[in-house]
Amino acid sequence: MHCLWLVVAIVVVGCITPASAQVENVNRTASGQPDTDIRVGVYVNVRPDCTSGPLPSIRLTSPPENGKVTVKKAKVTATNYKQCLALEVPAFIALYRSRTDFVGVDVVTLEVKFPDQIGGWS
Repeated sequence: MHCLWLVVAIVVVGCITPASAQVENVNRTASGQPDTDIRVGVYVNVRPDCTSGPLPSIRLTSPPENGKVTVKKAKVTATNYKQCLALEVPAFIALYRSRTDFVGVDVVTLEVKFPDQIGGWS
């Protein structure tokens, strides 16, 4: 039995964070088996008082050639995150799924924009 793997290169561009209001490029790599959901990003907005802020907008700026990207809404539970001892907040989870017959490297680019500190969108 052969174990087939694929690698997904994820580029998050235009990531504007509330604290810095600067654009940050983030490169990530994820791997998994063909035709299975591979988590490529989890996006939350946790305020200093440990409550949830508005979730970011996520835009697919460069789709993968050999699969598709979906975003699902979920709840994230965490302990000892920054100054928050325990929290549960909504999140967006980005998933990649390749074609059934694809083995190799695929690339996807997401643009993630977090709301600014004033309450608008950057």
